[in-house]
Amino acid sequence: MKVRKIDTFSGHRDCVYALIADPGGQSFYSAGGDGLVVRWDVTKPDLGDLVARVESSVYALAVDSATGLLWVGQNYEGIQLIDTVEKKVVASMKISSAAIFDIKIWQETAFVALSDGVITVIDIPSFAIKKHLKAAGKSARTLALRPNHRELAAGFSDWSIGIFDLDNLTLKTRIPAHDNSVFATQYSPDGQYLITGSRDAHLKMWDASQDYALVKDIPAHMFAINDIAYRTDGAFLATASMDKSIKIWQSDTLQLVKVVDRARHAGHATSINKLLWLPHDDLLVSASDDRSISVWEIEE
Repeated sequence: MKVRKIDTFSGHRDCVYALIADPGGQSFYSAGGDGLVVRWDVTKPDLGDLVARVESSVYALAVDSATGLLWVGQNYEGIQLIDTVEKKVVASMKISSAAIFDIKIWQETAFVALSDGVITVIDIPSFAIKKHLKAAGKSARTLALRPNHRELAAGFSDWSIGIFDLDNLTLKTRIPAHDNSVFATQYSPDGQYLITGSRDAHLKMWDASQDYALVKDIPAHMFAINDIAYRTDGAFLATASMDKSIKIWQSDTLQLVKVVDRARHAGHATSINKLLWLPHDDLLVSASDDRSISVWEIEE
C-alpha cells in the first residue's frame, strides 16, 4: 500500500475535532476549538468556505441527508441546524449544559451523546426531544449505527459499550469493553462486526451477530485511539491516535497494513482527532490538534 499526502488544509485557529462528508459532492465540513464550521473542496486546498461561526468549541457534526441541513454540536450550548447554502441558522435547541461528543442521524431521529452520560434522542420533523437515554454515569463519547439490525452502539467513559434498540429506545446489552474510556466505535459496512478504540490504546473487534463476542484485541497504538473510519467498500479501516499516527488495517483480520506518521509521511505534529474516508475510496482525511487537516491518497 502506498500513501501520499496530497494536501494540507489550514485556517482553523484551534484544534480540529470534527469532520463530516457533504453527501452532495466532493466537499466536507470541519469544526473544532475555534467555533468555526468550514466547508472544504478536496480539489481546492486552503480555499475553505466559512458556513457558520459559533461561540463554543465543536466536537460533533452530522448531516441530515433528507434535508441537507448540517447539525452542529455547540458545546455547553446545544444544537444548531445550519443551512449551508444560505449560511444561516434555521433552528437551535439548548438540550443540555454538557459537552456534545457525537451526533448520529437515523431516519427521522437524531442521537446526541453528552458528557453527562446521557444520549438525547431528538425527533427531527418536530425538532423536539423524544427521550433521554441514561446508561452510564460518565460521558457518552461515541455513537455508531447498525441500521439493518436497528441497533445503536455507544461508547462510554466508564469503559463500557451500550447496545440500544433503535425501535423501542431501550438498552439491550452492556459490554465491559476496555480498560479506559471508549473513544471510538464503528460498525463494519455489512453490520457483522463492531470495532472499538479506547484511551487504553487497544483496538477490539466484536462479532455483533454472536451477541457481541470478542473476536480480536490488539494493542494498536502507543496512546489513545481517537477515531476509527472504514473505507466505503469495507476492505480497510483506519485508526487515528493521540500518538500522532494513522494506522491502516485489513478490516477482516485487523492485520496492520500501513503506518502514516510524521517521520515517514510528513504527518501531523500532534494528536490526530478525527478521520474521514471519502467516497472516492482513495482519499482519507485527517484532523489534528495541530490545527490542520490533511488529505491522503491511498493506493493499494
